[in-house]
Amino acid sequence: MFAPAAPVWLAELPAVRTLRTVLVQNYLITTDSRGREVIRRREADTDGLPPARSRITSPYDTDTRWAAKGDDLFWNGYKVHLTETCDPDTEHGTTSDHDGQTGPRPTPNLIVNVATTAATVPDVKATTGIHQHLHDRRLLPAEHYLDSGYPSADTIATAQTFGVTMVTPALLDQSAQARARTGYDKTCFTIDFDTRQVTCPQGHTNTSWSPTVQRGTEVIVVKFPTTTCGPCPARAQCTTAKRGGRQLTFYPRDLHHALTAARTRQTSDSWHDKYKLRAGVEGTINQALDITGIRHTRYRGLAKTRLQHVFSAIALNLVRLHTWWTDHPLPTARTSNLQRLDHALAA
Repeated sequence: MFAPAAPVWLAELPAVRTLRTVLVQNYLITTDSRGREVIRRREADTDGLPPARSRITSPYDTDTRWAAKGDDLFWNGYKVHLTETCDPDTEHGTTSDHDGQTGPRPTPNLIVNVATTAATVPDVKATTGIHQHLHDRRLLPAEHYLDSGYPSADTIATAQTFGVTMVTPALLDQSAQARARTGYDKTCFTIDFDTRQVTCPQGHTNTSWSPTVQRGTEVIVVKFPTTTCGPCPARAQCTTAKRGGRQLTFYPRDLHHALTAARTRQTSDSWHDKYKLRAGVEGTINQALDITGIRHTRYRGLAKTRLQHVFSAIALNLVRLHTWWTDHPLPTARTSNLQRLDHALAA
């Protein structure tokens, strides 16, 4: 199709372009010692592969991507993020139990936002977009409960500009001192952003303050002098480096304070009791799987798949509203045929 004598329009067909891209991404043409052409599959370590976010994984749907979660879950497709209401204090109407007693009737949790992304997009990259969508529709919560994949110093600080407090486990300090819990981690140092001075637990100060960018993120790197750290009696508690002084890396002022405050909040028992509320969304995911089959896309392309996800969320909302309007709550768990037979015999 790419020969000089072939019609030009053949090479311009979308299907042909896709097939050619797939072949180039996955196979390599080389020449052996005899001068013969050899076609072999590309190896990531030796030949190089395109990054996962841009590599076509299916010629039938060029928007899908391979992704992994943990060591045993792999899929080719997309990600969907569901946001639902979960206010335990909002109640409307009354309900009655079998003894005729009346009580407050809780409102159903409703899905208020659906975000569909490529499978390779990390959860943390979807956080700010979700908040922006909720803001545009005037549905921003005062508190947003999320799992540990969504927070970062940047997303926590950005959420605060929306007026949202993220209730989520913030990533803890991963330094050797913090993991050991016996040394001087970052919380032991006093940081003065105005004077660009950091004071260690022994009262010594840094000699350098270097704003830089690491992996696309702005950070500040400070170093303490070797002449101070070398003879320090607390050196073993402070650094594992065999030479040189202690080095610290932290975020700029606003991000640093936001992350520090989030880490402090999540150490309290009240925070852990509050965070239990997030577990309810796991039931929503299971309901979406059982009722709508949300994990299997029926269409090709990100746009149509997102539309399917929106329709799935609408269906779940209608089911929940129907059970609320008709005062027939959903069962808390599915009952198998064997269990129902057992119950019948027991009665």
